[in-house]
Amino acid sequence: MNADERGLIRLAPTFKEKVWGSTHLEPFFRNCPQKIGEVWFGGVDNLPLLVKFLFTTEKLSVQVHPGDDYAAVHHNSLGKTEMWHVLAAEPGAQIAAGFRETITPQRLREASLSGEIENLLQWFDAAPGDTFYIPSGTVHAIGAGLTLCEIQQHSDVTYRLYDYGRPRELHLDQALDVANLFPYNARRQINDDVLVSCPYFTTSKLCICNPTNYIPSGKPRLLVVVQGSGTLNRKLLTAGEVWYLEAGVRETELDGNFLSLEVSE
Repeated sequence: MNADERGLIRLAPTFKEKVWGSTHLEPFFRNCPQKIGEVWFGGVDNLPLLVKFLFTTEKLSVQVHPGDDYAAVHHNSLGKTEMWHVLAAEPGAQIAAGFRETITPQRLREASLSGEIENLLQWFDAAPGDTFYIPSGTVHAIGAGLTLCEIQQHSDVTYRLYDYGRPRELHLDQALDVANLFPYNARRQINDDVLVSCPYFTTSKLCICNPTNYIPSGKPRLLVVVQGSGTLNRKLLTAGEVWYLEAGVRETELDGNFLSLEVSE
């Protein structure tokens, strides 16, 4: 964590190995001999939201996250609603969310055990700049060949339904308790620079190409730099960094040529 006197804090990245991860992390981070799947940003107590970068070379498990009420009772945790913004994608890369048609709980259980669930899911082509919104209860999966920025509630409760034969635990009973069993259009269309607005967060695009006086509201904000480089109050920022603006931060100066995601509760 790197902070200045005005409440502008550069969050520290933590690199997490995953079997489905990648050794190629550029241009956001240095390439790595280990397969890094997730980069978490933290270092500040009580961060309202969690930002991750994801790098995939294999499909992730088919999974679902609980909502707040279920997570509070069973895990003493928040639920997990999230969004993905696609930063890079190989040809043919896809994500899945919801089902092609409404199914029964029994069919979901059987399909999870047999692997048929992959064919029941609704798959979406994913290209750089695409945004997908995944509320709690949405059965979903991330395909291979993607680099994503994920913004989510600060929770890590995940129920796996299918994991492509990997020797990891499944959580079918819990997943069936919380899963929505119907079609869902996860793809979001940008609206006045707003990518996603939901009860837990609002994420907008912020493109800087000239000196700009940036005036945040009184709430804490996150700036996720996803392309290019520039300065924040004359401090260098570059793609792959996340800056936390504490509540009460007033006018700041942004300059350079970069694209960021502006996130607030």
